[in-house]
Amino acid sequence: MAVVLLDLIEKALRVAKQALGKHAGKPESGGLARATHIVAHCIRKEEGYTFTELIDRLSLMPEVCDLLGLHPDALPDPTTFYHSLDRYAMYVWRALLRVSAQQHPQSGHVALDSTFFERKQASQYYLQRCGRTVKTVKATTLTDTESLAVLDVHCCIEREHDTKAGPRVVRRNADDLRSVAADNGFQDWHTEYEIAALDVEYLVQHQGSRPMAVGNNALIRAKGYTQRWMSETSYSTVKRTQDSALRSRFWYRQFREIVLLFALNNIKKLAKTL
Repeated sequence: MAVVLLDLIEKALRVAKQALGKHAGKPESGGLARATHIVAHCIRKEEGYTFTELIDRLSLMPEVCDLLGLHPDALPDPTTFYHSLDRYAMYVWRALLRVSAQQHPQSGHVALDSTFFERKQASQYYLQRCGRTVKTVKATTLTDTESLAVLDVHCCIEREHDTKAGPRVVRRNADDLRSVAADNGFQDWHTEYEIAALDVEYLVQHQGSRPMAVGNNALIRAKGYTQRWMSETSYSTVKRTQDSALRSRFWYRQFREIVLLFALNNIKKLAKTL
């Protein structure tokens, strides 16, 4: 989905200011506004730039610089934006994701699912030197079945089972949920009991051909289980329009990169298309 870049930047800047609140301006020590750093990372991911390319392209876009409070002839060093990904903790990027999702109508009906992002873009020499053996990062998300906005995401490198990761994201958003649809990988009685205790309807298929399992599966299909595929649509959109591979080398930066990808996808739905 191609969007008007200037409109995307305006929407991203508005969402970033809402997410950061009173901390959206410049820090007391000086420098760029915090919202400017957030939007710069959105531009970088949308266009697929490196940090050096980002500075070079910004020097050719005076309207964008004007929006971000930058001067085309006095742009910061690329390392300024590189280090801001470290300085801004994970809760800042989660706030950006949460606020970007709130820009869309919330139905309360969500799909719970997991996807994987490649993390082997670094050179083989680097991978061997740092002893990295895990080649993917697992992301478990909650996706609104009507707006396709991603509400929350849980990232892990170790192969945490779906029945452990699923309740984490549901628990964080339980106050805003009415039902959760998930495949049978998220099904065990501990998970069902925990989510039922949160007063959220859990639509998950049961395995087997026993009458109880058949009856349960027919009932949840009537209640909206078939909308679970919406999460796959959001994954496909993110990986086709942006990237399925993570560029950062360190795991904590990769987690922030994944949250930024989903937040940017939410913001793109607000921007004008070409």
